Amino acid sequence: MNEVGSEKKGVSGRNRAVESSIKKGISFGTCLAIVISYTAWKSIPWAIFHGLLSWVYVIYYWAKYV
Repeated sequence: MNEVGSEKKGVSGRNRAVESSIKKGISFGTCLAIVISYTAWKSIPWAIFHGLLSWVYVIYYWAKYV
């Protein structure tokens, strides 16, 4: 009985940790967009703007330049 209860707590604890990190941190797509943008254009304002677009910019850059 204790194993089942602790297993359920572990799963929900993990889910809460993932939800918390998603809410507090930036996503992988945002980080990737910022890195691609800064590498290509050497401009922090453009990197921030493209980071806000996230995966949209990553897919656009891939389609246009790769």
